[in-house]
Amino acid sequence: MDNAIETSRVLAWLEKVADPEIPVLSIVDLGIVRGVQWHEGTCVVTITPTYSGCPAMQEITHDIQQCLHQQGVAAVRVNVVLAPAWTTDWMTEKGRQALHDYGIAPPQEKAIDISGLLQHRDPVVVPCPLCGSVNTRLVSHFGSTACKALYRCMQCSEPFDYFKAH
Repeated sequence: MDNAIETSRVLAWLEKVADPEIPVLSIVDLGIVRGVQWHEGTCVVTITPTYSGCPAMQEITHDIQQCLHQQGVAAVRVNVVLAPAWTTDWMTEKGRQALHDYGIAPPQEKAIDISGLLQHRDPVVVPCPLCGSVNTRLVSHFGSTACKALYRCMQCSEPFDYFKAH
């Protein structure tokens, strides 16, 4: 296939690559795809893991290569970069909605927000993704994965994960 494939087309293909830990999110909507470039006939996809020790990077790299090979891209290289560090601010609105629809409350605040240095910040209110109530409480800062916290809705009594801003 010609190496003049537009970045938008490659990104559209990569939207079919699911995050292995949260399969309702594509790697594009999660915000880990940082760029697509062509270098001497090779499609170079740059990704940033959600944290430096992410165990899914090898699987994601394989899935990217397989996805693009299926689209006729013969030469694919995946670069993993750690800087700048990934932040939940890079998630798309579509990704945040997918989390909500899956029953995981998406981040409610910006990870990078200097307003806290300038004024008092109120505690984050995490609405229940199941019933919408804001009458929720933190059960544990640590959920099923390092990026999630466990909450309970006091209205419907259901536990749910909250994807922490970071």
